[in-house]
Amino acid sequence: MSEITDTEQLETTAENPVIGIDQLAGDFKYDMTYDFDAGTGLSERTVDYISAVKKEAPWIREFRQNALKTFLSKPLPTHWASKDLETIDFSKIRYYLSQGLKPKRTWDEVPADIKRTFERLGIPEQERKYLAGVEAQFDSEAAYSNIKEAVSKQGVIFVNSTEGLRAHPEIFRRFFGKVIPTGDNKFSALNSAVFSGGSFIYVPPGVKVSHPLQAYFRINAENFGQFERTLIICDEGSELTYMEGCTAPKFSTATLHSAVVELVALKGAKIQYITVQNWSSNVFNLVTKRGLAHEEAQIKWIDCNIGSRLTMKYPGVVLKGRKARGEVISIALANDGQHQDTGAKMIHAADETTSTVVSKSISVGQGRATYRGIVHIPRQLKGCKNNTECDALLINTNSRTDTYPAITVRGDRHAVQHEASVSRVSAEQIFYMQQRGLTEGQAMSLSVNGFVNELARQFPMEYSVELKRLIDLEMEGSVG
Repeated sequence: MSEITDTEQLETTAENPVIGIDQLAGDFKYDMTYDFDAGTGLSERTVDYISAVKKEAPWIREFRQNALKTFLSKPLPTHWASKDLETIDFSKIRYYLSQGLKPKRTWDEVPADIKRTFERLGIPEQERKYLAGVEAQFDSEAAYSNIKEAVSKQGVIFVNSTEGLRAHPEIFRRFFGKVIPTGDNKFSALNSAVFSGGSFIYVPPGVKVSHPLQAYFRINAENFGQFERTLIICDEGSELTYMEGCTAPKFSTATLHSAVVELVALKGAKIQYITVQNWSSNVFNLVTKRGLAHEEAQIKWIDCNIGSRLTMKYPGVVLKGRKARGEVISIALANDGQHQDTGAKMIHAADETTSTVVSKSISVGQGRATYRGIVHIPRQLKGCKNNTECDALLINTNSRTDTYPAITVRGDRHAVQHEASVSRVSAEQIFYMQQRGLTEGQAMSLSVNGFVNELARQFPMEYSVELKRLIDLEMEGSVG
């Protein structure tokens, strides 16, 4: 067998779709007939329709209606990407579409057209290889939900949010809406009014889930809004890794994705939440994610944002208990016509708490990447630590990056560090690599992958391969 050269390997990586899931892998759709359709526009009737279809308890319907009033009363944010947000026409969005309410437990039971979608995205194969359980959401509801028997026997609950509300109200209601209140922001209120799908996970005390649980969120319909609601509770001393992937086909009209994710890590628990989003360039991705870490608990967000027209996402941790730890690792890539407005929020609320924020962004063509972060340490605390690093890489002269760190530290018994850098890909470096036989696009890919390599190592292997593949494809179109 002949030896494969570095150049040949790079060409294989850039061209062979088997190696990873490329950015165009999600750009397909199938014509669907929906059993449940709330129509377009947002009103009390829309909210009542969703609640009635789901046969919800009266308190949930009331919760939704109050959230709708909050959403309508709040103006669009003016200090973020307001011009882009103003283009969203909420009256043209479809807020609920479903072929059925109850997810299937085997892939053979999933309707053929939906199953074909997830097979094309490789989800059943990923489940067989390395996952402890999978939930696959198609538009508004989970089409498939399953957890391996060995994990289930440990007492781990992994179901969609509708089933969690119905079957486990004593756990769900205790934490639901407590980490992220309805009125936190306009889009958390929108989600609270029309939420559907998402994961509910409970890990009992001392249980360490050895393999990741995964959710995959797929948008298929045009003019659609997906509003999953995820709640994860890790009881004392338990551990969990949760991964999510996201795709949608590209339409000429706007698609809206507005999720809410609440994490609760009780004493000594550890939660790692990994996201690789690969939205099409017409998606407005407006997500609120926050965790609550109790004494000696750890919450770590690993976040990769590629695609979408506009992403506004700032995973946060409220460090409520002594010696709690929070971490956000973020990679964002903004190409032409895209704005990645991402960052982190770390709220210290107890002594000897530690937070870490590492953000790397890449701006290509006329893409724009923004880091927006908050670190807050009040005066009465002692022994708190924070380290914030924000590094940006510009690929072209027209690309843009902005950094808005807001670090507020009261008192003098804390240790805080902040580092930021902006750099451009060196023309000399690209020229040198071209002399070694690489194309300009391949040289760009090597430079960008080198820039994020240290963070990419923290992704599970399957996701780090996908990340590299996505970067390769983005760089192919960035030169010339």
